[in-house]
Amino acid sequence: MDINFNKNEDHNKLLVSELKRRLAKVSLGGGASRIEKHKSKGKMTARERVDYLLDPKAKSIEIGAFAGEDMYKEHGGCPSGGVVVKIGYVKGKQCIVVANDATVKAGAWFPITGKKNLRAQELAIENKLPIIYLVDSAGVYLPLQDDIFPDKEHFGRIFRNNAVMSSMGITQIAAVMGSCVAGGAYLPIMSDEALIVDKTGSIFLAGSYLVKAAIGETIDNETLGGATTHCEVSGVTDYKAKDDADALDTIKNIIDKIGDYDKAGFNRKDSKKPKENPQDIYGILPKSRADQYDMFEIIKRLVDNSEYDEYKAGYGQTIITCYARIDGWAVGIVANQRKLVKTTGSKTKPTEMQFGGVIYNDSADKATRFIANCNQKKIPLVFLQDVTGFMVGSKSEHSGIIKDGAKMVNAVSNSVVPKFTVIIGNSYGAGNYAMCGKAYDPRLIFAWPSAELAVMSGNSAAKVLLQIEKASLEKQGEKITKEKEDELYNKIKERYDNQVSPYYAAARLWTDAIIDPLDTRTWISMGIEAANHAPIEKPFNLGVIQV
Repeated sequence: MDINFNKNEDHNKLLVSELKRRLAKVSLGGGASRIEKHKSKGKMTARERVDYLLDPKAKSIEIGAFAGEDMYKEHGGCPSGGVVVKIGYVKGKQCIVVANDATVKAGAWFPITGKKNLRAQELAIENKLPIIYLVDSAGVYLPLQDDIFPDKEHFGRIFRNNAVMSSMGITQIAAVMGSCVAGGAYLPIMSDEALIVDKTGSIFLAGSYLVKAAIGETIDNETLGGATTHCEVSGVTDYKAKDDADALDTIKNIIDKIGDYDKAGFNRKDSKKPKENPQDIYGILPKSRADQYDMFEIIKRLVDNSEYDEYKAGYGQTIITCYARIDGWAVGIVANQRKLVKTTGSKTKPTEMQFGGVIYNDSADKATRFIANCNQKKIPLVFLQDVTGFMVGSKSEHSGIIKDGAKMVNAVSNSVVPKFTVIIGNSYGAGNYAMCGKAYDPRLIFAWPSAELAVMSGNSAAKVLLQIEKASLEKQGEKITKEKEDELYNKIKERYDNQVSPYYAAARLWTDAIIDPLDTRTWISMGIEAANHAPIEKPFNLGVIQV
């Protein structure tokens, strides 16, 4: 091992350590005192409920753990968006579980809460997975109601999705384990089956205080909308549970009797571990995002037996395209090659050096063809992003880089096989789009702690913005000294660097998670297993492209 490997390893292990520290912090929800108060009512916390429900020792992945991080500070924050979302197994069946965290503002819905719930439903719809709601929420967070209530992708969309999923035959089960009030009362009742916990669960469109104010009726909340009322009088709920554990056990028994699902038919064989040590990833991935490395060395540590079949190996080498297996599943990998590449010259095309992480005409053309092949063969696609963008300059423009880039974006957009995106390093500009960024409907998109997402790097953006700022100040007659220029540059770069952080992206759900690189195989495997629940219903068609 060389000195650079050791430096890289130390750096990346520190990033993973920081990731685990931050995950531990958000897992506390509203904090120790609120957890203690919550449990004094005889209730499990949201995470305890999810863990109890999911099969012990089975793998699971958490969606949006960092949602809301460093947002809503003036409102006391909203750790994990006030809701826990996991994909795991209940009685051996893969399910999505959504649990309100009542230790965070009584489970109230912030704007990011709505976005996260919609993401969970999107995953259920795309993959036709059963979804389980563990409800314990005070409803919309009123100080921010204008950002959560009225728009298309706001609170009401959740109930619309309940209805759509029901028509699609996607199982929805809801357990009311705490407050369930106003508009939020529709969610459990629009599910296929609803449970309510005696004495702690309640459902009503308006609580006792509002009823008194609106119509003058005096009534307590338990009589108004408790478990006995809704199981024996109104018939709104289907099962009455004596406590949280009883409700969760009932859900397990319901899930256990669901019939098998139609499969998409993705190819899978027995899983084999990589021959190359996955731990080496920490030493291969450079500390500096500007440094180059060989992406093949990363791929060898992600795929079964460290084996792959490369497509068009000698052409368009700044993008790697290859077939492989991950945990037994057949995949097509599209990855940015991050090392300097020397092209093979000819009489009409001289030898040249191509920069790693940049998409050239030939690499975009190759990727387009490969994506089409994977769609024809029904092979899920895995994108490994470490991209600085498309090549610029007169040579590229005259060669039609926009046209070739558009073809690649077209292929990614119209792909009908499931896509999975791993942001390893840089994810800049149109490169993010072409390599299946969030806007291009990857089934799962997740980042390593080394990731950066932005229009361009902090350094490049700061230089561009500095030129604009300088020109503006000079027009106003201000003289810009070297010291003033450095001060402006550092101020701009600091602000921009914060925005390119993977945590900034994860807080806004531009990615589903930040993960330890060693968990990548699990995420992709569970993602393909989920996608296998949903047969492909339309043919692949590129539409109109300029050849």
